[in-house]
Formats: sequence, C-alpha cells, structure tokens
Amino acid sequence: MTTITRNLPWFIRDTGTSIIGTECYTSLVENLDIQDVECLKYSLSKALGIGIVVGGSVMKLPQLLLILRSRSARGLSLSAYILETLAYGINLSYSFRNMFPFSTYGENLFLTIQNILITFLIIFYTPSLRHARRRRNAQLSYALLGLLVGILIVCYSSMPILAFLQLSTLPLSLTSKVPQIRQNYRFQSTGQLSAFAVGSQVVGCLARLFTTATEVGDWLVSAGFALALVLNGVLGVQLWIYWGKDVDERSDDYEFDDTAEKGRANAATYAPWQTQSFYRVGTPPPPASGGNIRRGTRKSPADLV
Repeated sequence: MTTITRNLPWFIRDTGTSIIGTECYTSLVENLDIQDVECLKYSLSKALGIGIVVGGSVMKLPQLLLILRSRSARGLSLSAYILETLAYGINLSYSFRNMFPFSTYGENLFLTIQNILITFLIIFYTPSLRHARRRRNAQLSYALLGLLVGILIVCYSSMPILAFLQLSTLPLSLTSKVPQIRQNYRFQSTGQLSAFAVGSQVVGCLARLFTTATEVGDWLVSAGFALALVLNGVLGVQLWIYWGKDVDERSDDYEFDDTAEKGRANAATYAPWQTQSFYRVGTPPPPASGGNIRRGTRKSPADLV
C-alpha cells in the first residue's frame, strides 16, 4: 500500500504538503503511520478549518434569502447585527495582522460581508421607514459611513490597540447576542431568524475552539469563541421553544414606529369608534353617560332615524 501512497501524482502531493506540511504528509500519507497523534490532530484541525471556511461562505445566505423572500426582517435585532459585524471585523483584522493560518479565521471574512448585507436589509425593511424614503436613505447613509470608519480603524490601528480591540470582542459578543435573545423572549417568537444560521454557528464555534487550541493557542481568540458558543446555544434553545410561532405585526410596528403612529394605533385599539373604518360597517358609537350621544362623534344612520 505504501508503494501507491508514495507515488501519488504531483498535484496531490503538493496540495497535501501545502495543507498539513511535508512532515505530516510523509508520516500520514506516504508511510500510513496512523499512530502519529500530533500529525493526526493537526490534520484534523486543518480539515475542520477548511470546512468551516467553506461553510462560513454560505452560512448566512439562508438568512439573506429568508429576508428577501418575505420582504421583511421581523424578529431580527438591528443592534445585534451591528455589534456582531463589528466583532467579526475585529477578529478578522487581528488574525490577519498576526499572520495566523487562513484556515483558522477565513470564515470571518465571509461572515462579515454577509452580516453587512443583512444589516442594510434590516434597515431597508424597518416598518417605520418603509414609507419614509428620506429617513430610510439617511439611516442607510449613516450605516455606510460607520462601516467605512470601522474598516479604517481596524486596518490602520497599531498592534497594541488591535489587541485591545480583540479583547473587547468578548463583551461585544455578549452584547451582540443579548438584544436578539431579549427580543425573542419579548415577542415569544424568533421571527425571520434562520435556524440553519444559528445551528451552523454553534457547530462552527465548537470546531473553532479545537482548531484555535491546536494551531494558534491564543487565549483571546479562544475566549471569544467560547462565549459565542454559549450565546448561540441560548439562541438555539429559543428556536426550539418558539418554533412555529410568528411575531405579531403590531408588536413589530410598535418597536419601530414613531409617536404619532403609536398614537393612531392606540386609538384604533382602545377607541375603535373614533376611526373611519368603524363606520364602514354601520356600527353606532357607544353612548355616553345619561344615554346621550358623545359630543364630537359622528352619528350613525341608526341615530338619525
């Protein structure tokens, strides 16, 4: 068998050595030494890392498609995605500047891009901005400006500052998930939150803890993945508990609407006879004390007889 493995085509040999190194390739592939524990762990870490990078390139696509198909971002927290995107970008810059292997952080590049698109879609489909194009365009402009400023900061900061920013991803990871967890609990629903995206993040965090410990050994990165694993696990539990429950449209509008819109909604809820739609069905308003018609309200046809 070793006669075959030692005479594999050059492109297989070159690819193998570029991924796991010459020493481990010779030990595991050419000599078939499956008792080389260190090379086995290193090769497993590389395989998991490559799988995570490939999976990360499509992890948030179901969430994007779900928003575009329903033309709604109900149930998704804007602040959660902004903070999560910031954490991804810092981790990406920190790993790149420290020249870590791309297989240990490459998915952050794709997740950052996908999260940016989701953030803009959440703003675009915000109920209170749906019919206010000027306000919506202003919000999108502010988001784009903040994105450019964030890119400049993480790209041109010194290494000590970047290390501090990497340390700040720990509270960022916490605060990025808490708004989404709180919103799910408040509405007793996960809305348009993608189960595939949450499940993929749980699996990815587990695998990243192993690859980081094997190839990098940086406790800052490991601590961030450990905290993200816990919080994504909470989101996974909420998906299981609230599965099949949808967000109430009125609750979603209340979260984003301005004061005037809230006042109109409250009037329709607590005083339906003060709305025009009430009189389309010919229902008379309730009488005031003493049996007289309330002053200032429109009389129904029954009152005119």
